[in-house]
Amino acid sequence: MQDIHTILTHPGGAHKDDVLAVSVLIAMHRAPVVRREPTPADLDDPGVAIVDVGGSHDPSRSNFDHHHFPREHPPTCALSLLLQALGLYEDALLFCPWMETAEWFDSRGPNKTAEWLGAPRSVIDQLASPVDGTLLRRFAQASALSAGDPVYEFMGIVGDDLLTHLRTARARLDAIDARVERWDLKVGEDVVPTLFLARSDADAGGASQGLHDYIRAKGLGDDIAAIVYPDRRGSGYGIQRYEDHPRLDFQRIADEPDVHFAHVSGFVCKTSAAEPERLKQLVAGGWSS
Repeated sequence: MQDIHTILTHPGGAHKDDVLAVSVLIAMHRAPVVRREPTPADLDDPGVAIVDVGGSHDPSRSNFDHHHFPREHPPTCALSLLLQALGLYEDALLFCPWMETAEWFDSRGPNKTAEWLGAPRSVIDQLASPVDGTLLRRFAQASALSAGDPVYEFMGIVGDDLLTHLRTARARLDAIDARVERWDLKVGEDVVPTLFLARSDADAGGASQGLHDYIRAKGLGDDIAAIVYPDRRGSGYGIQRYEDHPRLDFQRIADEPDVHFAHVSGFVCKTSAAEPERLKQLVAGGWSS
């Protein structure tokens, strides 16, 4: 992208898509943010990144607005357009499960989004977080932000984390692919399909999330019941049911001598065990026939 000297977005209420798009731009350019309507000169200046306002989508001029798109246009938001310009959009759809929901919410509203999700409208409000609410509200209250302001700095951290996640996700996927094993564990007449990720010196945490991303990228979601991954807090492993598989409950193995933690809901446990055969036994022990 061009060198950006100003980040401009609309005044008034703020939404997740414009806040995240501005956060990414802050992380990339550390430019000041102004919240007002753009002028024709702003729209023509590629050094002014214009987000979610202005009626123009033109990455060559750093314009990223979607509000002039026709009603039948696929759900799109300001963040979508920015990530497309950065060549990161397809990976965002793959590695950020919240991305499509953000697009729907911003372009179709909460009622249509809930319908698309197959959930009652009330779920949208029930999933709201004070973390989201505070950031959106404080950003909406500002007419300008620059380096040193706590909201600006926090947004820069959010943007940097998102960019780092997207830029490293592919490499992490390749690393997982090189050392993941599939176990089809026989428990009575049943088979428990499990993915095991062996420990590596390159591990820096996040192995559980990495396996979730791997399963989604490989289209294995309907074919995996459990995941086993290096525990970042010890030398053992975590064992987790995938997508809350209804027949796995690791409270069933909570009293095993090498299980030092089993969540009360049974969705995950931590073990000091490191030998694959013992880990297989523990997974099988959580299975309900």
